Amino acid sequence: QMQLVESGGGLVRPGGSLRLSCVASGSIFSVYDMAWYRQAPGNQRELVASTSSGGRTMYADSVKGRFTISRDNAKKTAYLQMNSLKPEDTAVYYCNSKWVAVAFEYWGRGTQVTVSS
Repeated sequence: QMQLVESGGGLVRPGGSLRLSCVASGSIFSVYDMAWYRQAPGNQRELVASTSSGGRTMYADSVKGRFTISRDNAKKTAYLQMNSLKPEDTAVYYCNSKWVAVAFEYWGRGTQVTVSS
């Protein structure tokens, strides 16, 4: 069992930055692939960025060059650094963990990010 708690969301002006954190507890963090998803009102949840247990990263085209995902296995924490934020980045951002070998998957409750002037 794993619990995920996100933090770092808030209101920011266009062009600003935020760093989201996702702290995990209750299981072996290093074996999990970690990802950030987001969901805007009326839209489906979409994958923003992911980092595998081996450190491989991938990004949605809409955030490439602006967002950076990272992880600190010692702290059991995943991060999403978001720069050059745009109003269309406004959404609830969710942390996701997945241990592919045993099909374990967990979600956090989400943190609101609002980009507005």
